[in-house]
Amino acid sequence: MLKDLLIILISSSLVSNVVLSQFLGLCPFLGVSKKTDTALGMGGAVIFVITLSSAVAGAIYKFILVPLDITYLQTIVFILVIAALVQFVEMFLKKFIPALYRALGVYLPLITTNCAVLGIALTNVQKNYDILTGVVNGFATAVGFTIAITILAGIREKTEFNDIPESFKGMPIVLLTAGLMAIAFCGFSGLL
Repeated sequence: MLKDLLIILISSSLVSNVVLSQFLGLCPFLGVSKKTDTALGMGGAVIFVITLSSAVAGAIYKFILVPLDITYLQTIVFILVIAALVQFVEMFLKKFIPALYRALGVYLPLITTNCAVLGIALTNVQKNYDILTGVVNGFATAVGFTIAITILAGIREKTEFNDIPESFKGMPIVLLTAGLMAIAFCGFSGLL
């Protein structure tokens, strides 16, 4: 059991990175990756939301939707769970960390519609993960998101002072960098 959880932890965070190999969650990945501190803040919020939504969605699916034979409502229920958790994170940051709340801006409520968050809840159900395995998968996926967004933010901070051709300035160099990161993360595919 512990070996399986470790494999899921490594696989979900590095080998099958949600951003760089599954291409989910690109909006905040590209939008909030200008500064490393903001990227880390977004990563922390995503870790909290995905981990908790994996637990809550797994429990609701197992104890409510399956016994009542209404599993066809899973997507709607998962979106409601995610929206409620994002509202909680938003209220917490607004109250206790207002600078991070302002820095994340519009991207914080966009976690609700972040396809990575919903994708993990649905993946946990499709792979028949129990609640603990689903939580580990969710946590590892969110850590992988945080790793990717932080690396991109660090690279963007460095390239800000480089002499880049005019046609590559702005989003083109960011997309090129993200593509090169995706290629680099393909190197982890032989790990498992």
